[in-house]
Amino acid sequence: MLLAAGADASEVAAKHPTSSAAWAALADAAYDRGAVIESYAYARTGYHRGLDALRRNGWKGFGPIPWAHQPNQGFLRALYALGRAADTIEEAEEAQRIATFLDDSDPAARTALQA
Repeated sequence: MLLAAGADASEVAAKHPTSSAAWAALADAAYDRGAVIESYAYARTGYHRGLDALRRNGWKGFGPIPWAHQPNQGFLRALYALGRAADTIEEAEEAQRIATFLDDSDPAARTALQA
């Protein structure tokens, strides 16, 4: 599920708790206001919801997750947000693992997310 521009991410997450895009938006908003632990928790939820969706769609736990495929973008946004929060709280091992996972999924994702 995509998050429409101007949508309230909290309302979307409440109505569609499997939406990685909603959890990623909540993670970004929390991070922007300095609530890093809250951002980490939102991002972790979006990450796990995204893994569930990927597996339901046949992903076996490895291989590309293309950024260009719009349904993947919520998961990749949550993954990026999780790594950013982990780095901020100096959880270096987790941050590195996530950076590797993001780059292995699709190097274009990091470029798009840092733009």
